[in-house]
Amino acid sequence: MLIFSILTAAVAPGISLLTYLYLRDKYDAEPIHMVARMFVLGLLIVIPIMVIQRGLEIWLGDYAGVLIFLESAGVEEFVKWFVLLHVIYNHTEFDEPYDGIVYAASISLGFATLENVLYAIYSPASFATLLGRALLPVSGHALFGIMMGYYFGKAKFAPKNKTRRLLAISLMLPFALHAIYDWIIISVGSNYLWFMVPFMAALWVWSLRKINSANSRSPFRFLSREDEVKL
Repeated sequence: MLIFSILTAAVAPGISLLTYLYLRDKYDAEPIHMVARMFVLGLLIVIPIMVIQRGLEIWLGDYAGVLIFLESAGVEEFVKWFVLLHVIYNHTEFDEPYDGIVYAASISLGFATLENVLYAIYSPASFATLLGRALLPVSGHALFGIMMGYYFGKAKFAPKNKTRRLLAISLMLPFALHAIYDWIIISVGSNYLWFMVPFMAALWVWSLRKINSANSRSPFRFLSREDEVKL
């Protein structure tokens, strides 16, 4: 029973955040099966990401500096971005800017959820520890996903001469934010919360503004619910 409770606590934050972001879609909610599909893909990419990271560790040996962040933040954000680009970017259901946020958050939270479950299984995780992980790593992945998805949505509906630049931002911005997050954890030490709390608070404010901006650019915002059903 205790194991079940711990696993539930490990899974709940990702599902809760994804539900919140899904419900923030004001005009044309995505099919549940598509959101679930991306969430499951997020679960599945944990394995290739771990293999790539382990391969880099073996290949590069002992290292420090920027390579640490390339191995962690770089690999994780690139694989998520690559899957989004090849699975969902040209899909017919991707029909408004906010969809990018929903799908990017889905794959990010799928990844974060399995990562959290593995942590709960293989580490002596208390409820307090899992609460801390819900507030930091899980919500962190959600926020990185929001940034990635926002610029995916802009790229999808931008003029072709701007598409590559926006797609590049959709990769590099989450990588930079993830690298800053990792740097705070690795470099600051036991006082990291003094830096992490304002960083995460600022990132939440920024992300909520991106959510509102993406919704405001929906082509469905002037349609009634009856018109949307007909479409």
